[in-house]
Amino acid sequence: MNIRIGFWLLCLISLVACKGKTSGVQDTLFSGVIRVAVDETLSPLAEDEIAVFEAQYNQTGIVPIYTSEVDAITLLLRDSVRWVLATRPLSGDELESFHSNKFFPESIKIATDGVALIVNRQNADSIFNVSTLKKIFSGEITRWNQLSADSKLGEIQVVFDHRNSSTVRYVLDSICGWGNLSDRCHAAGTNRDVIEYVTRTPGAMGVIGVNWISDEQDSLCRDFRKEIQVARISRAELPTYGNSYQPYQYYLYTGQYPLSRDIYILLNDPRSALPTGLTSFFAGARGQRIILKAGLLPATMPVNIVNVRDQL
Repeated sequence: MNIRIGFWLLCLISLVACKGKTSGVQDTLFSGVIRVAVDETLSPLAEDEIAVFEAQYNQTGIVPIYTSEVDAITLLLRDSVRWVLATRPLSGDELESFHSNKFFPESIKIATDGVALIVNRQNADSIFNVSTLKKIFSGEITRWNQLSADSKLGEIQVVFDHRNSSTVRYVLDSICGWGNLSDRCHAAGTNRDVIEYVTRTPGAMGVIGVNWISDEQDSLCRDFRKEIQVARISRAELPTYGNSYQPYQYYLYTGQYPLSRDIYILLNDPRSALPTGLTSFFAGARGQRIILKAGLLPATMPVNIVNVRDQL
């Protein structure tokens, strides 16, 4: 993957260097080289989609910039990229900014995923309700023995990927009601870093994007799940095994998993060129099948109801 990105990055630099010396060197719907910005919590899905897209359209090169959601959308606002994969649509203020410059971007929903809570394998606490999570993230609950009196794990160490990430925004918006995060919460860097931190830290609670652990056919996802526990989340006042859910595809579909969110392509492509072609692939039948295979909920494809295992 890194070799391919490096190759297309060289091509992109060459095109930029030649700008002004040649005319007509532009991307089309299914040819050319472009940069795109991707919320890092969605990078496993983006890598799978881009690899298949480039194989199907071998005259294309997609150079992804994996970054925080805030930085990805900033790149779009600055016209540094024309395509972003994110977990929210453009806001009214952002649309107004584009419209003032005669641009009319779109926010296209392509899937539903979720925010997953993970804990160390040594931790006996792996079932939480949403109100307890709010108390943990706000700093009202700071130690594991406040949840289980016999716990010896000490302080709850909450870890995110990045302060500007979509998971932090989701926690602030959907769990804390835009309250403040506790100073005890800290950033590890990436979702992979969060998983590795939780693996080696018995008292940690990690917040990651579901697609880092949802693809049962991916060896990396399987390896990650061997090292951590995926928490079960409940809306009930008294959470039990029976009324709590892990972020399975089916529970995203039924809405029973409380921490779900949608995935959007943010597209600003007035020429309807390669960014539009990439969008049509993600939203089309083949792209939606990749989303289904990744354990997420596609926006335009039905989900087969199958037996669900007890544990993710």
